[in-house]
Amino acid sequence: MIQDEVPVSAQTIQWRCIESKIESKRLHYGRFVISPFRKGQANTVGIAVRRALLGEVEGTAITYAKSKNVIHEYSTVIGIKESINDILINLKEIVLRSDSYETQKAFISVTGPKDVTAKDISLPPSVETIDDSQHIATITKDITLDIEMEIQKNRGYRIPDSKESQAGEFFIDAVFMPIRKANYSIHSFENNKKIQEILFIEIWTDGSLTPKEALYEASRNLVDLFLPFLHAEEEKIISERDEKKESNENILLANSISTDINKMAKEVAFKNIFIDQLELPARAYNCLKKVNVHTISDLLKYNQDDLRKIKNFGKKSVDQVLEALQERFAIYLPKNKFSID
Repeated sequence: MIQDEVPVSAQTIQWRCIESKIESKRLHYGRFVISPFRKGQANTVGIAVRRALLGEVEGTAITYAKSKNVIHEYSTVIGIKESINDILINLKEIVLRSDSYETQKAFISVTGPKDVTAKDISLPPSVETIDDSQHIATITKDITLDIEMEIQKNRGYRIPDSKESQAGEFFIDAVFMPIRKANYSIHSFENNKKIQEILFIEIWTDGSLTPKEALYEASRNLVDLFLPFLHAEEEKIISERDEKKESNENILLANSISTDINKMAKEVAFKNIFIDQLELPARAYNCLKKVNVHTISDLLKYNQDDLRKIKNFGKKSVDQVLEALQERFAIYLPKNKFSID
């Protein structure tokens, strides 16, 4: 039955989306199939991808709110139906998408009577709301609701220290988890008298990214986690082989193989690491995206002079890219195509 529905190759593992639907603005669903695996491999991949989806995919959340004339979070304000605590809970549930890793400022300044929703939040250009209809508060009288907020991009769940809060200032429990739910299942079939497996992955997101984007980011982050193993010190590898090799000829061969493997590993890895990992400011990040620089491999095709030729990409942006590459990957871009270093 499964063989008829999903054609598989005995040579190359392939994946595709077999079902995608938008159940609401804040609930997107996708189902993916990956095959063929040898017996036992599908479970290894399924466990790793599911954990990466739930813990390694980044999201955006409101982490701080400040309001004047408020003593503590359980205060009530005459003319506002909800308590301050209810408003903070509503702010925590607002679904956002951000292109920046810097802390962003947002504001609400609304005069009632009015139903205050996510649409009333004044956001910076790099941040957007997914569902403008999300409820925040109900103003029942002719008063003004003023709230100053901070928005951050991160991953996982963060509980702030309540001692940090002062009168009128509130640090909000931040849920940086755009994945609502992730499941996987495995189906076996026989191919040329060999048992092979098909992996099905189901993903539900909050709408800030599609299930396909979530699977892509989770897979990319898994690659990043294993990079230290690919970048083992070449000297250490060679010294371990020296103990087993007696002749100089074999040692030279080991050096050559090690260098080739290391070079190939880096090339493969950099093709799967996106420039998001550099955590560049929005200006530099967006300029690179406009010229189709999506991965570290794409970026390494440029030298410093090439970067300066990109529209709106000034010296400050070049310095930010150089610093990020040096800090995260120990890579130095040459000044021009004639540079030796």
